[in-house]
Amino acid sequence: MTLARTWSVGLAGVHGAMVDVEVDMSSGVPGVVLVGLPDAVVRQSVDRVRAAVVNAGGRWPLRRITIGLSPASMPKQGSGFDLALAAAVLAADGALPAEQVGRLVLLGELALDGSVRAVRGVLPAVLAAARAGHRCVVVPAGNADEAALVESVEVLAAATLGEVVAHLTGRAVLPRHGRRPLPPASPGPDLGDVVGQAVGRRAVEVAAAGGHHLFLTGPPGAGKTMLAERLPGLLPALDEQAALEVTAIHSVAGTLPPDAPLVTRPTFESPHHSATMAALVGGGSGLIRPGALCRAHRGVLFLDEAPEFPRVVLDTLRQPLERGQVTISRASGSATFPCRAQLVLAANPCPCATAAGDAACTCSALERRRYRSRLSGPLLDRIDLRVDLPAVTRAVWLGAGTAPEPTTVVADRVLRARSAAADRLGVVGLAVNSQVPGRMLRERWSPPRPALRLVERALERGVLSVRGYDRVLRVAWTMADLGGRSVPDADDVAEALGMRLQRTAA
Repeated sequence: MTLARTWSVGLAGVHGAMVDVEVDMSSGVPGVVLVGLPDAVVRQSVDRVRAAVVNAGGRWPLRRITIGLSPASMPKQGSGFDLALAAAVLAADGALPAEQVGRLVLLGELALDGSVRAVRGVLPAVLAAARAGHRCVVVPAGNADEAALVESVEVLAAATLGEVVAHLTGRAVLPRHGRRPLPPASPGPDLGDVVGQAVGRRAVEVAAAGGHHLFLTGPPGAGKTMLAERLPGLLPALDEQAALEVTAIHSVAGTLPPDAPLVTRPTFESPHHSATMAALVGGGSGLIRPGALCRAHRGVLFLDEAPEFPRVVLDTLRQPLERGQVTISRASGSATFPCRAQLVLAANPCPCATAAGDAACTCSALERRRYRSRLSGPLLDRIDLRVDLPAVTRAVWLGAGTAPEPTTVVADRVLRARSAAADRLGVVGLAVNSQVPGRMLRERWSPPRPALRLVERALERGVLSVRGYDRVLRVAWTMADLGGRSVPDADDVAEALGMRLQRTAA
């Protein structure tokens, strides 16, 4: 037979797309023609595949070989097509049964010695194969645990090309890889380690209960980073669908831990302030990969020393934070990534960042103004909670009479508050208070008019925008849920307004 085909999967963002791999052999000068918009990595795969076939004990056909990757209009990127190319070439040459090869979906990169190496994006690739109706997928042994998360597909784990050839010729059988029990998730840092900072602890609890963005300011050592690192521990564990979404993102990004194929806890991303726009949001010159914001999907994105980030980089977060997804366009195509993450910013009061407070500050008024202006008004307007943390005094540090509440206690309150919000908002398909549109919040779930006097007065004086008014109401609902109240009262609105209008010195 001179014509054979098999299947592989290409990636577009965090979604897989089926790729039909066709191989035709004809008489003529020996050589290989690869068509179907391959990138440089895919074009170079021909040499890898040839060496792998020969070193695995096979014979590379000395004929004119035409390889087509369909759909031809979709760019093909990465090394995950190697195994499919090798199987299709051998089937076209008659070394493998073409009918069996045509029923398989093959993923994996080939080393020159014929071993099959792990690749990125196996989970979304197997999900795409399952949606297309395929029931058997061959993956590298290093990706088998990840692929087995899709229970509707039979996963065959291959360590070498020789094992795949033996399986298809009936000399041996590739082992079927089943889903393994997940290891227990790490508990993470405990909120009980934070001494003092009652306002900061309250703000973190409210942020976790309502899915609100948070801005922490304060001198060095006040506990800003400690509070931010403990926020993911207060969030509920991811359900099955959310866990698959987050795992698919980390699989494409290449950050999936080898010992934890399924991400079950909210993630925490903390990029350095030298991160570029592509590193923060996503991009790349070749394969478009998710950035830190996308990797923090359903988790927390923490930007420490936020004013040290370039302002243009920070402002790219504004639209993705509102929409919950980001679309990155390049000349070769575009990719859309989910990014519904909680943003936590931390900043010092001024550039000198002295722990002794304003009395020891050496910054001029102009330096302070420049430092504050690095965070734009539109970005800050999208942050619900703004909290100033005072320095922890010696008396507070040494004289704490009772141990602070641990993460388990606070997380239980957060879970009850989220359940109350989900029961109320489920009729409109929402889950947390931060997602409620402003118009729906004012018309359907507006607190009693007497409770709104303070926030309406702030709106009249111009210290609140209309967006800020809506965000105060969202936070007030979260505080009511935490307190077990069916409707926010005046105290809830006042506390929410106070956390909105605190002095933001950074």
